[in-house]
Amino acid sequence: MNKHALISGGGVSGLALAYWLTNAGFRVTVVERSPEWRAGGQAVDIRGVALDVVKAMGLRDAIADRRTRLRGMSTVDSQGNEIERTEERTFSAGRLDSADIEIFRDDLCQLLMDKAGSRVEYIWGDSVRALTQDADGVTVSFQHAAECRFDLVIGADGVYSNVRRLAFRHEDACVKPLGVVLALFTTPNLISLDHWQLIHREESLGCVIYPSFDHQQLRVSVGFGSEGVQVGRDDVAGQKAVVAAKSAHLGGIFLPLIDAMRDTSQFYYGELAQIHMPSWSQGRVVLAGDAAHCASPFSGQGTSLALVGALVLAGELGRTPDDVARAFAAYEQRMRPFVDINLALVDLERRGHVPDDQLTRAKNGIVLDDLLNAAA
Repeated sequence: MNKHALISGGGVSGLALAYWLTNAGFRVTVVERSPEWRAGGQAVDIRGVALDVVKAMGLRDAIADRRTRLRGMSTVDSQGNEIERTEERTFSAGRLDSADIEIFRDDLCQLLMDKAGSRVEYIWGDSVRALTQDADGVTVSFQHAAECRFDLVIGADGVYSNVRRLAFRHEDACVKPLGVVLALFTTPNLISLDHWQLIHREESLGCVIYPSFDHQQLRVSVGFGSEGVQVGRDDVAGQKAVVAAKSAHLGGIFLPLIDAMRDTSQFYYGELAQIHMPSWSQGRVVLAGDAAHCASPFSGQGTSLALVGALVLAGELGRTPDDVARAFAAYEQRMRPFVDINLALVDLERRGHVPDDQLTRAKNGIVLDDLLNAAA
């Protein structure tokens, strides 16, 4: 019988893992707390060796077809009046003449889900409540679904991972807050923005606005310092009130967008943090993506790390499916140096200068030839 893996989290990391693990002969179940596939979200970057990973998945062309295709950006004042513009780069994607691909998170997730196909079982609107391990597997209790037995459990459920909280000690010590709150939300394209990005930055606030792939919507991000901000992680109304208060001095084009935020269902709010784990596995439970090693959006590498890590973890499990401890150790040994380079990148980014050689290492500092050849 095929080994049965549970993946907690239906984002980039979890969906990429679902694809690679089914290819390796595993039976895969994905549990996702959202009641359905989630639309919305920011644009993400696929860079360096991660481009080779999506090529091996047969997705390189499809992803390139869905890239954001922004032509440049304008820096604007608090009323939306242009201060300066450039057609060489955007805030979210970097230089436009690079080989990197910027794509919206929901577009990427849809492509990954379609690629994995019907081989993957999904449990929507649920989450893991308890994990009980023994030498042969993990018994998982869910909030709603019936208890089930798995050969291994993968926590691919983000910065504030539920699986990490249940299976690992010292949860608080591994989360390193960066002192910034980021809110992301979707609105109608009320300002007729076309293939262009707007950015407003001041000492206490930053906003980035750009259109969706079909230009019918805007993706808006608002960032500000976390000091003195107290609102529950599940209090969406309270979170929207905080964003509105922090943006109250903005006028012009910002006014209709903040008004539209109050009614949107596509809203994310969280305090940015890095994750520094001494180990990514505990028995038959292992972490992947942001749950294991979030570098934060400051790095621009979170999606690439997730895609690369999914290939590495699934590849090692495919080599030794009957010895998960060995597979987990090989996965961590291979990925950790690459992760460490990217974690260190954030300090340089926040200081305003990343040397070219450091950026190259952050994009390409891992060798995947054996796994890519096996996938071909």
